[in-house]
Amino acid sequence: MTRLHAPLFAIAGSVLALVAPAAAQDYPTKQVRIIVPFAPGGLNDLVGRMLAQHLTEKFGRQVIVENRTGAGGVVGTELVANSPKDGHTLLVVSIAHAVNPWLYKLNYDPSKSFAPVAPILSSQNALAVNLDLPVKSLKDFLALAKQQPGKIQYASGGIGGSLHLAMELFKITAGVDLLHVPFRGAGPAVIDVVGGHTKAINATISTLSPHIRGGKLRAIGVSGKKRSDVLPEVPTIEEGGVPGYDAGNWIGIAAPAGTPAAIVNRLHKEISAMLDLPDIQKQIAADGSEIMRMSPAEFGAYMDNEMAKWGKVVKTAGITAQ
Repeated sequence: MTRLHAPLFAIAGSVLALVAPAAAQDYPTKQVRIIVPFAPGGLNDLVGRMLAQHLTEKFGRQVIVENRTGAGGVVGTELVANSPKDGHTLLVVSIAHAVNPWLYKLNYDPSKSFAPVAPILSSQNALAVNLDLPVKSLKDFLALAKQQPGKIQYASGGIGGSLHLAMELFKITAGVDLLHVPFRGAGPAVIDVVGGHTKAINATISTLSPHIRGGKLRAIGVSGKKRSDVLPEVPTIEEGGVPGYDAGNWIGIAAPAGTPAAIVNRLHKEISAMLDLPDIQKQIAADGSEIMRMSPAEFGAYMDNEMAKWGKVVKTAGITAQ
């Protein structure tokens, strides 16, 4: 019986091998949605719209962005986790994807419920202070913080957000105690530091650079492993005296787990092609960000590592969702 049926299995395997590339060749067969789990206007949204425009031109079929907000990105992420596994619903993922498992009870698995497609960019933060704070460098800031534990106030865009976590990682790594003052969004937080009510902020370079260039804030460090092209005169926080510090946001694309590999690979190829375009490269660089390139498997491993990293920060700092 086994010998009689063996050819049938071979034929079935051959058919499946042909179907997968054909599915990718025909994809998409309808409108594609890119779900951004945050409000319009932020970096996640800008990346989603950049990709939607590119894919619309490449596919000859409309690709739209839908902003599905709530619970720090959980609402939109859950929607994609429960969507058909056909590549027609995609998710913009960011550092929040790695943090939310430690803050919320999720109805999806951040690793197993998604098929990583590709990263798109990473963005550094800058640590900046109000001009009235008597510090000229990160070394000065660390010395003052150790002289006045728990007294220097820093602003963030909200509890559990990337800016809050970046500063909590700074506190842990540098061994200093600072007082957190959360706001509803990065915009109000920056305004408060410029006004001098709170004294420091760790926020994206694109958010802070106009205030730094305008002489309203003093940058004392950037958060990546190398200096930013936007603020080349500002040393990294590691250079300034905090070994091992590395924090910032990253943004990429994922699909529901079970999406055919051929479709994932086609999307990865189209994203790579987009990142090769000079106009896209200029747009990303002008925003103080850098292009990221990884295979789907590498991106999945990267997100898992980020989850472990930020889980330690959440636990050490005792952060809970509000």
